[in-house]
Amino acid sequence: MNILLIEDDNIEIMKLQRTVSKLGLSHRITEAKNGEQALELLRSGQPLPDIVLLDLNMPRMSGIEFLSILKEDEVLKYLPIVILTTSENRVDLVECYRIGIAGYVIKPLKYEDYQDKLSKVLAYWEVNELVKG
Repeated sequence: MNILLIEDDNIEIMKLQRTVSKLGLSHRITEAKNGEQALELLRSGQPLPDIVLLDLNMPRMSGIEFLSILKEDEVLKYLPIVILTTSENRVDLVECYRIGIAGYVIKPLKYEDYQDKLSKVLAYWEVNELVKG
């Protein structure tokens, strides 16, 4: 699977890479530090990712702003977006689902719990039928 990770925290990026490696998965992870960079990547003509893992709290453009722009694009609106965040704010959760996300995962503090959650998320998307662009 090709995964686009939109995350501005280097520790979180390394944590995801470590988890994928530790689980023995061969997913390709592309990183974007913010929503603007992610939109450039998605519109560059390169093959689209199978899923997007999106942090909500980022500089320049929030995750919710990014989602709103993405869902207005006739091609990109079908990409499954899974929120991967520390935000337990119910307003964020409801707004993300209103815009059209595929899932909302709260990052646990303990690495073992993070790895467990991520393995389940990735296992689900490995067997899910995806819209190919």
